[in-house]
Amino acid sequence: MRVISEIPHPAVKITVFSWNGKYIVKLEKGSFEQTYKVSEMDILDENDIPKLLDEAFIAAALQRFREMGQAWQEAQERLE
Repeated sequence: MRVISEIPHPAVKITVFSWNGKYIVKLEKGSFEQTYKVSEMDILDENDIPKLLDEAFIAAALQRFREMGQAWQEAQERLE
């Protein structure tokens, strides 16, 4: 797996990889991560990847991180 780029964002770490004919976009926040795999055939220019990560996409991803955190906390509480 090869790192293509890191896209700066104040709320989430974004890393783009190239691997096995796919671009892998990984978003990390704390101990959680989201990974999106996109065929290299669907994106002809890797410089277009940041355009996909617009504010609406990031807002939805951040909401998912909050939901992930809540689900994890609830799972831990059920364990107790």
